[in-house]
Amino acid sequence: MNHRTLRYGLAALSAAVLVVPLATALAIPAQAAAPPAGVALTQVSSDPYTDSQAQHATEVEPDIFSFGSTIVSTFQVGRVSGGGASNIGWSTSTDGGATWTHGYLPDTTGNTGGPYTAASDATVAYDAHHGEWIISYLGLLPNGNVDVAVSRSTNATTWGNPVIVATGTFYDKNWTVCDNHTASAFYGHCYTEFDTAASGDREDMSTSTDGGATWGALKHPADNPAGIGGQPLVQPNGTVVVPFSSASSNQIRAFTSTNGGSSWTSSVLVARTTHHTVAGLDADIIHSSAGSTAIPQLLRESVLPSAEIDASGKVYVSWADCRFRSGCTSNDIILSTSTTGRTWTSPVRVPIDAVTSGADHFTPGLGVDASTSGSTTRIGLTYYYYPVAKCTSATCQLDVGYISSTNGGTTWSAPTQLAGPMQTTWLPNTTQGRMFGDYIATTVLAGGNAITVVPVAAAPSGSTFHMAMYTPTGGLSITG
Repeated sequence: MNHRTLRYGLAALSAAVLVVPLATALAIPAQAAAPPAGVALTQVSSDPYTDSQAQHATEVEPDIFSFGSTIVSTFQVGRVSGGGASNIGWSTSTDGGATWTHGYLPDTTGNTGGPYTAASDATVAYDAHHGEWIISYLGLLPNGNVDVAVSRSTNATTWGNPVIVATGTFYDKNWTVCDNHTASAFYGHCYTEFDTAASGDREDMSTSTDGGATWGALKHPADNPAGIGGQPLVQPNGTVVVPFSSASSNQIRAFTSTNGGSSWTSSVLVARTTHHTVAGLDADIIHSSAGSTAIPQLLRESVLPSAEIDASGKVYVSWADCRFRSGCTSNDIILSTSTTGRTWTSPVRVPIDAVTSGADHFTPGLGVDASTSGSTTRIGLTYYYYPVAKCTSATCQLDVGYISSTNGGTTWSAPTQLAGPMQTTWLPNTTQGRMFGDYIATTVLAGGNAITVVPVAAAPSGSTFHMAMYTPTGGLSITG
């Protein structure tokens, strides 16, 4: 089946917005208490907007990155059913996750005086050579085009106006990484992956050599593959490896560059995917400018990879897959690795529970301690799951889980429940299902804890949602 994820439906977006003043640090509005969790959670952001196009108060789809003791997470704020959000938010800790500051990007949507009807798909990177934090995101334009843009910061709390990476058509699912290896010939290069949705999801790459201030012409893998959800990573020698989902072919594939992004190789097969469509069927009412329509709704989820790299340059790629479950009745989180980006190991399952458990695991957020390698590689893995895969919107219980390894995935800790249970009806609607995010992420501090920021929902109050970003208080230990 085709697991193609993000289509905006811009005709469904309203231009109505309400201006909310920006600040580099804002108090978090009161919200309903988070659902029960296995660990203590700290709320690090919330949705302050009231524009009529979005579903408030909601926050979805976080990425996270750390450098030293500074951690930055970024996400959508105020999810719009037809696509995107009221703005892009950020939460920053400069003390290893002990305390957090948060705010919202400037000059993006009409909420902030910007040109976009909505914004989406935020990811974050750091360029150590130029001292720039970079939040990459999509800006949805009134004419139906979608820009790839970045906002930059030298302190991770004051963010600049958008810098355009690519414009002029419908782009999708961007992700940015920077080469922070001082011995690399391309130290200080930053790479953004995205796809041209208007051209059959052709994979695109653009490179910056000045901390994200300017971006080069689009380049493509030599075989011009169709794909989505690529996550570029940089090895110590400067080789860039980009795993991505070739959704129409039910494959995870990867391509590379050894010359600083001047050219990109043909893609190679990482693994074929076998995926169980997660439960949550219901007849929800989807509202748009064209009217209200009752359509079947699943939880929004797909086979997008989550990728990380260790100190030696070994790449780890994870995704949700049902190959180890009899009859493909639910998904495990599985892993494949590569030292070159050209040949990959056969996938193995992360043993969260027995293959007969009946649970369904999906949307992994993989984190690797980039100061470790080999048999001492430290891994933290966050994921969402249903304890019972066969459920409906009335009975599905959505949880957030965590598991870790101290030896590169040879053995794993016992799993921990971070949040839940949540009902799927507590999540905002989209035209592709109830949504917590097409991806999540985890970062592992050098020699320290794993840190994740995840969307957690409580029961709505009437038409007002209670869904915000939370982090496990003090981080998560790496054991196993």
